[in-house]
Amino acid sequence: MRETPEELTTLQALLDASLSRSTAHLRSIVVERTMTAEQLTQVLTGMCTLALSTVTAKSEPRISGADGHFLHGRWHFGTARNAAKARHLAARPAASVAHLRGEDLGVFTHGTVEILNPRDGEPAADWPYLLGYFKDFYGADAFDWDNDVVYYRLHPHWMTVYAPDVDKLIATS
Repeated sequence: MRETPEELTTLQALLDASLSRSTAHLRSIVVERTMTAEQLTQVLTGMCTLALSTVTAKSEPRISGADGHFLHGRWHFGTARNAAKARHLAARPAASVAHLRGEDLGVFTHGTVEILNPRDGEPAADWPYLLGYFKDFYGADAFDWDNDVVYYRLHPHWMTVYAPDVDKLIATS
């Protein structure tokens, strides 16, 4: 868990607001089967496989996999600079991600991406910290970090969690 108390408060407010403005159907499924921000950050450690949804220029949906890292209350993920999803996100930064663990956990997030290490332009202020994290995780020589990969942070405007057995998830983290 890398979140500060302020980040946990912000994440909890997002989870609460998202659920409160969800449909009655979704609330009937999730309300008694969800997690707090603190519990979620205990479970979402290391690399979490994401289903990433983007949109083409013709407004056609596309879904692909991405390595997700939940850091400081937000999803971070990368791809090759020449990948289709990188082109989609450069032109249309709205994205949705889902992280699923069978029937035990579903984390669903909608938001807008920020490019953390643009090819031209200034990187995000915390890029050196994040780059250190990614190099520790994948290995410093895994990529040409300046040219091969582009990383994103998803700024969520909606997020909900389905977790029917929180104790089971916490025990296995």
